[in-house]
Amino acid sequence: MFGAGGGTSSYREVEEANIILLWGSNAREAHPIYFHHVLKGMRNGARLIVVDPRRTTSAQWADTWLGLDVGSDVALANAMGREILEAGLENRAFISKSTASFESYRDGVQKYTLAYAEQETGVPAAAIRDVAHAYAKAEKAQLCWTLGITEHHNALDNVFALINLALLTGHVGRWGSGVCPLRGQNNVQGGGDMGALPNKLPGGHDVENPASRAEWERVWRAPIPHHRGWHLSRMFEEMEHGKFRGLYVLGENPAQSEADQTRAMHLLSGLDFILVQDMFLTRTGEMAHVVLPAAASWCEDEGTVTSSERRVQRVRKALDPPGQAKPDLAILVELGKRLGVDLGSSVAEQVWDEMRSLSPWHGGMSYRRLEEHNGLQWPCPDESHPGSPFLHGRLWDDPPGEPLAIFVAAEHDPPVDKLSEDFPIRLTTGRRLDSYNTGVQTGGYTSPLRRGESLDIAPEDGERLSVADGELVRAVSRRGSLEVPVRYDETLRPGLAFMTLHFQDDVATNILTIDATDPKTGTAEFKATAIRIEKATAKASPQATP
Repeated sequence: MFGAGGGTSSYREVEEANIILLWGSNAREAHPIYFHHVLKGMRNGARLIVVDPRRTTSAQWADTWLGLDVGSDVALANAMGREILEAGLENRAFISKSTASFESYRDGVQKYTLAYAEQETGVPAAAIRDVAHAYAKAEKAQLCWTLGITEHHNALDNVFALINLALLTGHVGRWGSGVCPLRGQNNVQGGGDMGALPNKLPGGHDVENPASRAEWERVWRAPIPHHRGWHLSRMFEEMEHGKFRGLYVLGENPAQSEADQTRAMHLLSGLDFILVQDMFLTRTGEMAHVVLPAAASWCEDEGTVTSSERRVQRVRKALDPPGQAKPDLAILVELGKRLGVDLGSSVAEQVWDEMRSLSPWHGGMSYRRLEEHNGLQWPCPDESHPGSPFLHGRLWDDPPGEPLAIFVAAEHDPPVDKLSEDFPIRLTTGRRLDSYNTGVQTGGYTSPLRRGESLDIAPEDGERLSVADGELVRAVSRRGSLEVPVRYDETLRPGLAFMTLHFQDDVATNILTIDATDPKTGTAEFKATAIRIEKATAKASPQATP
C-alpha cells in the first residue's frame, strides 16, 4: 500500500503522540523495550487504546480497552472507518491529493454500521464510536500491531484494514503519526530486508523484476530464478504432494513452531534429507540427517541487526564460538566450496558492502557510519544522508511524490476453525514476558517469572465445566488433544482460553492449532482454534468432524 516493507515511524515518535493504538499487540510482554516508549508517551499525556480479545498486561495499562472477539478485526476497523466518514472526520485534502482507490474503500465500509460491528465483534457501539473519533481527531497518532493481527488466515486483509484507517485520517508520512508493525521475532525486519522473503532480493528489489535481477546476477555471477519462491507453509504443502524432498533449516524449529504439529512432524519425517544449522539442538535438529553447530550471532559473530523502526545497528563479536561451532556466514561459504560454488568472502563487512552497493535503502550505511551514529534508519541511500526517522513524507509534498498510497478494501471473514457444540471454547495463543517462541533459547534458563504451561480460562468457565484451578484437563481440538493444567485467569472473558508455545517439550500446544493460512503471506491462524475441555480422568471422547 505504501511501497516499502517497513514500519513508518521511529520509536521516539510514540513518546510525542496524542493517541497510541495498540491493536493485537501485547507489547508489555512481547515487546517490552518498545512498551517503555509507550509509557513515556503516556506520561507525556497520550491516551493508550488497546484492541485485544484478552485484557492483557498491556490492556491493563490502557485508558481504553476494546475486548473484541477473536478474528473480528476487519469488522471493527471497517466500522471505525465508516464512523469517521459519517462524522466528516476524514482528512479530505490528504485523501484527494495523496491516495488512490478511496471510492472503493468508502463504498466497501458502508455496510459496517456500528450496530453490525457490535454484533460481530462484541465491542459496544459507543466504544467503537469513541475510539474512531479520538483517532481521527488526534494531531499525532501511532497505530501499532503485532501477531494478533497477522497470525490469521486473513492476515493481509487485517493489515489492509488498519492501514486504511491511517490513510483515511492522514496519520502517516509525518513526524508523530504512522503505522508500526512490531516484528514477531528478533531481526525479522533485517531478514526481510536482506531478501529472506520468497519474492524479494536484498534492499527491497523484486525478484520478478528483470532489471533488479540483472544487477544482482552481475554481482553474484550467477543466474537468479525468474519467479518467486515458496513461503514455509507452501513448502509443507509441497511436502504433502511429494514435490519437496529436502530442507535446509537455519535458526528455525519448524517441528515445533508450525501449526498442526502432528501434520508438520509427519511431513518432516518423510523427507529424504534435512540439514539443520543452529546454536541449539532443537527438536527439528533431532530429526535431521546432518546438524551444523552455529555460533551465537549476537555475541560470537560480526554483522548487523535491524529493528522494527528500520534502525540498522552493528553486532560485534565478544566471544569465540565453542567447540566446532562456526558463524553462519562461514558455514555457508565453506558449504559452497564443498559443493563447487564460490560464494565469495566470509568477512561480514565485505558482504555488507557488496549488499549496500545495490540496495537503495542501505547505500550510506558503512560500518563506520553505523558506529558513529549508533545505527541508521533506512532508507539511507548515500554516505551524506542522515537516515530516515519516518517514511512516506513524499505524500505531503505538493504535488505528492510517487507512488500514491492505495486504499485496499477488506472484508470481514471469521476464523476458519468454527465454534460449535462440540468445540465451544475459543483458544488463542501468545507469549509471556519471560519466554520466547518454542522455548529453545529460554527453556534452559531459570526465571523468577516463569511457570509451566497452562490452559488459562475464565473462572466462570471453570465453574461451569466443574474443573478446579490447577486441575489437569484434556484440551481437544479437531486435530488432536493434550493434557494440561487449568489456570484461572480473571482477565479472560467466558468462552476464551489462552496458551503459549513456550513449553513444547512438555505441552505441545501446536497439536491443537489449525494450519489454515493466509494465501499470500502463508501465516497460519495460530490465534483462533476451537477446542473443548474434558476431565483428564475421563475416557477420551471421539473427535467430532469439522
